[in-house]
Amino acid sequence: MAYQPPRQGLVAQVVDVVVLLVLTVGALYVPLYLGLAGASKTPNPIENPTWEALNQNAVEQQQWAALGISDPAAANDIVTARFNYDFSWSALIIMAVLVIGYFVMVVRLSEREYREVIDERFGSKR
Repeated sequence: MAYQPPRQGLVAQVVDVVVLLVLTVGALYVPLYLGLAGASKTPNPIENPTWEALNQNAVEQQQWAALGISDPAAANDIVTARFNYDFSWSALIIMAVLVIGYFVMVVRLSEREYREVIDERFGSKR
């Protein structure tokens, strides 16, 4: 007898897709909203900035103009902003617990299906 996965209706498939989409978007944006990734930049503005003081050459100035920023003062905060690369042991531990917990959850929830496939392929141990 070949393994037959459980049948799933259209509504359940749509719900699965929506849940996966929400989880994916959440996984991408929740760390940003919590300030755990990419959000901490500290500008170090220059007083009376010029393009030369901001180390921007003519080509870069043209690119700023293409973005709608033709004044060096408007680009000052963006050019001088630096990322904050502080390390947090607590954030690392939390992330490790979440990743390991997710792996354990997937294995536990899929254990019955795994056992059925293994029994079909290799036979039962009994």
